[in-house]
Amino acid sequence: MQLDIDVSSLVVYEALASEVRIKIIQLLSKNKMNIKELAQELELSSPIVAKHVQKLEDAGIIRTEKVPGKSGLQKISILKVDHIEINFPKKIFHSFASYETSVPIGHYTDYDLKPTCGLATDKEFIGRVDEPKFFMDPKRVDAEILWFTQGFVQYSIANFLNKEEKLQQFEISLELSSEFPFSNDVWPSDITFTLNGLELGTWRSPGDFADTRGKYTPSWWPHNINQYGLLKTIRITGHGTYIDGDPMSEVSVADLDTLCDRWVLRIEVKEDASYVGGATIFGKKFGNHPQDINFKLFYL
Repeated sequence: MQLDIDVSSLVVYEALASEVRIKIIQLLSKNKMNIKELAQELELSSPIVAKHVQKLEDAGIIRTEKVPGKSGLQKISILKVDHIEINFPKKIFHSFASYETSVPIGHYTDYDLKPTCGLATDKEFIGRVDEPKFFMDPKRVDAEILWFTQGFVQYSIANFLNKEEKLQQFEISLELSSEFPFSNDVWPSDITFTLNGLELGTWRSPGDFADTRGKYTPSWWPHNINQYGLLKTIRITGHGTYIDGDPMSEVSVADLDTLCDRWVLRIEVKEDASYVGGATIFGKKFGNHPQDINFKLFYL
């Protein structure tokens, strides 16, 4: 589950703001339980526990199912979420001028990848899944989601910096996750980012998420396969490269050739990675964030 700092997420924050509900989540992380079983563990009455369970269900953290019991149907509570990420508003660097480019995910300039793989527009799959040759289908430019298990896709943008302009920071943001046949919320994958041949570092994606539908994922898309990713922001600064503020490598803006004609970004899952768990990249009409791959160069 991915949350923003806005009022629409309050229902989740309020659901978590309770010692009892935290204990319920801990209990459900081990077993599916009904209200009576939860009440016994918590030493509370069933009506009180039912109210707490309803709060968690309204927040999308748990779900309930009716299953046959000794005296008819009974409601079983099941934990839906095993990961919550909170996105804070981005800092804006007022003191710098900037060039910004947004690249649709289907506008890759090179690729070499292995199944499972595929791509789709916001209306349909492009070709057949798990056949890499369809990554050359002319419809690929309309892709809003793509996925692969191993290999890379590569994107290029023009370098609009002039000779007299001094690069201060290079920012890349995109929504992505691991890739698992159907989905798996716990499926780590080491995804490596390279810019103009310089390896920026590797981020370990925690999983391929389908616990809830993506906000922008089209209605025709099956509910049991990748629904959304995590919005990640890579920043190359004067003192190193960071992803969401965490250090990735020592590559700095001083290492970049600012006189190059173009910037080339490679997104890769290497054959010898510790976790070869694939990558899924989401465009503005899939997932939780209405954006493509954004590049922003801050300069003086």
